[in-house]
Amino acid sequence: MAQPHYSFHIPTLLVLFFFQLPFSWSAQVQVVTPPLPILPLPSYSQLKWQQREIIMFLHFGVNTFTDSEWGTGRENPSIFYPTGLDTAQWADAAAGAGVSLMILTAKHHDGFCLWPSKYTDHSVARSPWKKGHGDVVQEFIDAVRARGLDAGLYLSPWDRHDPRYGHVKLYNEYYLAQLQELLTRYGDVREVWFDGAKGPNAPNMTYYFNDWFSMVKELQSAINIFSDAGPDVRWVGNEKGYAGTTCWSTINATSLSIGNGSIIDYLNSGDPKGTNWVPAECDVSIRKGWFWHKSQAPKKLTQLLEIYYKSVGRNCVLLLNVPPNSTGLVSESDVQRLKQFRGAIDTIFSTNLAEKCWVEASSQRGGENGGGFGPKNVLDDDHLWTYWAPSEDEKENYWIEFRTRTKRITFNVVRIQEAIGLGQRIKKHEIYVDGVRVAKGTTIGYKRLHRLEMGIVDGFSVRIKIVKSKGIPLISSVGLHFDPFWNPN
Repeated sequence: MAQPHYSFHIPTLLVLFFFQLPFSWSAQVQVVTPPLPILPLPSYSQLKWQQREIIMFLHFGVNTFTDSEWGTGRENPSIFYPTGLDTAQWADAAAGAGVSLMILTAKHHDGFCLWPSKYTDHSVARSPWKKGHGDVVQEFIDAVRARGLDAGLYLSPWDRHDPRYGHVKLYNEYYLAQLQELLTRYGDVREVWFDGAKGPNAPNMTYYFNDWFSMVKELQSAINIFSDAGPDVRWVGNEKGYAGTTCWSTINATSLSIGNGSIIDYLNSGDPKGTNWVPAECDVSIRKGWFWHKSQAPKKLTQLLEIYYKSVGRNCVLLLNVPPNSTGLVSESDVQRLKQFRGAIDTIFSTNLAEKCWVEASSQRGGENGGGFGPKNVLDDDHLWTYWAPSEDEKENYWIEFRTRTKRITFNVVRIQEAIGLGQRIKKHEIYVDGVRVAKGTTIGYKRLHRLEMGIVDGFSVRIKIVKSKGIPLISSVGLHFDPFWNPN
């Protein structure tokens, strides 16, 4: 039997092909896509930095042995003699406090180097500690890595010892040489710390910051650079550990400069129209001074919690300085305060009372069956990439509400987090309990904590209203918590 013969002209095939396309395409489009981001966005390393929440500074050097804050640069290296130096104890103290990044003062303003730099003899190589064969930076790096933590380094631009300081070309060459030593000799470094601190009588000096930053990025691409001007992390503008009640991660880098006292307020608040993502870091010491002093004691727990709410709770990372003592250990009083601090944070935030509630929202992107943007996303463990997104048809009056039908919920802290991977958006928000406003604020960012001024509240419903936003708001997490340490009266 003869086989049937089919003959098609090319144009006929094309018509049939394109005729099928719309049906095939429409059958596949079932899940609503995420909304477009609002620029600028954080880098991968900036996102990881933000999630650390608390990191640690360690001021250690000749000042530890002279009971001073700013050394003269004329100290004899022989005074550096930490007989019981134990960097493993430092790292244990950090790990016990939930800290994942530690930053060491490799060189402070006095110019004394905690590593045997080949470019100067003003270092541990001239001290009696380990007969001049010691290397604090190496021991620090080894201890940090052994505990699965990350390391950072501070190299002071101001150098009161080196005779090249004040000679622009010579000193910048010297500084870059030491920067290369630190970033090539000791492996991965996750944050490098620059500042513009300088005494009023210091010689005039121009730092080649752009050259330094370029060198840092060339040697270690995953690093975050901190300074008044970023480029990755900016100073918050004070050493109290307090961010502004409005705090944008966005800012205009062209408006920033290092050591410029006129931009303090701008650093503190950021800029809603900023074209660069440069989030703020809040530096403060656990003691009054930055270096260890026998006469000083750690701050009270209530003070540290106040700092936490005004730093981490205002879209920043807290850089808490914990200075090793002259023996070479973190003092036991500081270790115990760190444990107490971590315990308090865990006590407050380990239980989320919102998880017991029904969750509703003003609308949902894609509708209830159109995608993964429902309000229940704010109660999962992903605080970045799952989120509630309202419908784009809704232009204002965004809200998300938590409701219990039988028993009132009692709390005094509200936590709100944005999906900052798609940009920082929220300009103004309010919180209501049973229809009564209990808190209001401006920015949210990675995390906003409201410790309620009236103290403990209880009710059947908690509504968060987004009053103003750049585009549709994206809420990644919400928590209702009870802080037993908070007593506004």
